[in-house]
Amino acid sequence: MFIDHARIFVKAGNGGSGHVSFRREKFVPRGGPSGGDGGHGGHVIFIASNSATTLLDLRYQRHFTASSGERGQKSNCHGSNGLAVEIHVPVGTLVKIEETGETLVDLIADGQTFVVAEGGKGGKGNARYATSTNQAPYDFEPGIPGIERWLNLELKLLADVGLVGFPNAGKSTLISSISSAHPEIGSYPFTTLRPHLGVVEGIAAPSFVVADIPGLIEGAHEGKGLGIQFLKHIQRTALLLYLIDITEWIEEDPIVSFNTLRNELQAFDPTLLERPFAIAATKTDSQGEGQHLQTLQAYCLQHEYPCFPLSAVTRDGLPSLITYLEQAVMENKASCKNS
Repeated sequence: MFIDHARIFVKAGNGGSGHVSFRREKFVPRGGPSGGDGGHGGHVIFIASNSATTLLDLRYQRHFTASSGERGQKSNCHGSNGLAVEIHVPVGTLVKIEETGETLVDLIADGQTFVVAEGGKGGKGNARYATSTNQAPYDFEPGIPGIERWLNLELKLLADVGLVGFPNAGKSTLISSISSAHPEIGSYPFTTLRPHLGVVEGIAAPSFVVADIPGLIEGAHEGKGLGIQFLKHIQRTALLLYLIDITEWIEEDPIVSFNTLRNELQAFDPTLLERPFAIAATKTDSQGEGQHLQTLQAYCLQHEYPCFPLSAVTRDGLPSLITYLEQAVMENKASCKNS
């Protein structure tokens, strides 16, 4: 099951209190203070991992508590520090404090770590309070409580290219044809019920990642169909690829289909319309007389939109599309480095 949001409670360990004790040595009737410091409480740490793909586990275990530091010991012995709790989450996880909505961290790299709750510091023992005028202090410092808070986690997949289209537009077939991803494919709406990532091996450059999300329908921003709950997974993509079905039995004008998709994206996040994009006219192996394809190509030519007729089944047009996406991703990464 794919889960992209979770709510959890984290509690760092408390610091151990300092100890009060005095040396008891032979021939030293009045030994000085020897109370040790308390140990520090354990942190709660998030670790981003490419091996994790969902927040499902955090739906079943929602409370995480690190151990507290031990109290200081006699003979100036320091109390043991508490053990940290490590929570592994998928790369792309956004962590927010529930109470304030403040974003703590956006975990976007494999192996990235972040302390979401710091353990309390251990208190000082009475040995720390000895002075020339107070050689036998009974003072000590209690440990500081660890941080505790409720957190909201949101997973946004990381990809270079995001596929956008209506149900059964051919997104799953395309991603399975150009990458190693194998989503369920069927000739009925809403075959894809969760996002998928596919790694495409470039022809002249390193590989890039494509994200396939469940299909949209008109009114998705109002909750129709599967709604827009998965659109957040293309918010991080640098390039969008709109898939328009141009088979002969599709009654809707392909231009209307394209503009409907754009309207749904705008209703969710207006900045998505600012992303570079291309249009893929899918299922050319079933285009009939090709009227829909001609209409779409003329529209793209008029507006100077990149358009790629293709068939994921026969693989016609796929090399040209991959070359274009590869180049667009390379240019985006180059511009990001220079900015």
